[in-house]
Amino acid sequence: MKKIESATSDALTRRNLLKGSGMALGGLVLAGSGSGCEGKDSTVPTPSGDATQQFTYLANLPTFTPRTPLEPNEMRITFMGSGFPPPRRAQAEMSVFVEVGNAKGEPDQFIFDCGSGVSTNYNAMNIPFSRMDKIFLNHLHGDHMNDLTHIYWMGPASDRKSPLYVWGPKRSGITCPAWGTTPATNYDDGTRALCENLRAALRWATESFSFQTTSYAGYDTPTRQGWQYPDKRGPVGDDPPADGYALTPIELDWTKFGETEGDNVAYYNPATGVKITHFPVIHNRKGSVGYKVEWNGLSMIYSSDTKPEVNSINQAKNGGQGVDVFIHEMILPADVLTMKTLRITDPSQVPQQVWNGALQSAIAVQNSSHTPQGAYGYLLSQITPPPRLAVATHFTVADDTTALALNSVRTHVPGITWDPTGIIQDGGQHPASGAGNITWSGDLMVLRVFPDRILVQRAVVSDYTYQPYPGAAYANQNPPKYDDGDPSTPYGDPYAQIDSSTAVPAKDPDTGKDNYRADGY
Repeated sequence: MKKIESATSDALTRRNLLKGSGMALGGLVLAGSGSGCEGKDSTVPTPSGDATQQFTYLANLPTFTPRTPLEPNEMRITFMGSGFPPPRRAQAEMSVFVEVGNAKGEPDQFIFDCGSGVSTNYNAMNIPFSRMDKIFLNHLHGDHMNDLTHIYWMGPASDRKSPLYVWGPKRSGITCPAWGTTPATNYDDGTRALCENLRAALRWATESFSFQTTSYAGYDTPTRQGWQYPDKRGPVGDDPPADGYALTPIELDWTKFGETEGDNVAYYNPATGVKITHFPVIHNRKGSVGYKVEWNGLSMIYSSDTKPEVNSINQAKNGGQGVDVFIHEMILPADVLTMKTLRITDPSQVPQQVWNGALQSAIAVQNSSHTPQGAYGYLLSQITPPPRLAVATHFTVADDTTALALNSVRTHVPGITWDPTGIIQDGGQHPASGAGNITWSGDLMVLRVFPDRILVQRAVVSDYTYQPYPGAAYANQNPPKYDDGDPSTPYGDPYAQIDSSTAVPAKDPDTGKDNYRADGY
């Protein structure tokens, strides 16, 4: 992409932006592409900072009930978070939960990214912590891993009595320039360093919960179960390797993309038939990766955040076989994103200097990190055969933004379809080259992918769910770290780590009178 040198250039001034209905809001013109092919359709509403917008498409989708059993030939993809940071009420930050059926004898499930706010949706969807034990991070931005803290800390206090596994890129290898009194430094900024520091930071929290059991006897480590992954160094910290607080990072060589057969396998489980591979994408700093999931003849790509680049295209071509679901990030055009950020309906509502500064910031973010909507359409036009379903994610959805984005995509793929019914009856056939189906992701959108059809649904949940139902029960739990020595009790000593000298007792020791009911009532 052509670099924009200054936000105050004539092409970006407010006066130029307001020059009438021919203004190119629909694609890359303001971002410097110069193609002019993504001109704004005058029938498409111009997005603005109007806070009253809705995402009608998602609200009208067929409903889905959590805990609906997987069918044996089903790959289920649920967007637990779908938004661009910061999180908003309608959209948590990014997280995609992928489940597969039991065609190979047992189910399998994975979390891709876990940004701020997504734990609320996992909870509402009744996903227990025992099913949240494999997390794949595309990169180490907070909006893609902030809720890792909650998942790690709360898991053993609930029903995950086994280690948490976290996949992600190895260190970037970038030498950071000297800054102030800090000399030039090559930081360890990889996934293992993240997990080492997270483990240390949460020591108080994890110890405080360790009067409860955090492991069980007989856990079979993944290396013996047959998981195949490249990093065998084991957990960070000093926790027993089979404990629920054992945090096990698996670093991936982000430069690999399958040029040599098998060099980019992140996970392969012969028992379930799931294979996950990775490939480099371009986002902000060296080290970001995309993932491909393959199972039982079905396939999904999740690029996470990236500028337009060729690896996503090649992976989606899949050796001429195509993929079933292509999940790729999309960003609003810089000027529209700026209006949304400033919460204005027209650039003239703020001083020229404020507009220019905010716009320049949006352009810089785009140029370092993201795929604008017109470029997303171009990527789809290069994928043959096209995906059965393309999903734009990491996008601020509303009726106005998605209408504008669809217009930009259709300048490159005129025949692409966005079906309001959410039902794609395609018989498992990839669409004719240059067309296909598209949708935009919203929180609690569920894709049910089958060999002969794809169902797009909306999960119906309660805003007042308390906690996930237990997904696993253990008859052979190990004693907790802070044990009370009584094997008949399910917990250890809840008083071992506290000073009770100032506590108000339920029964007055002098009078024998109840101060309050010990049972809580």
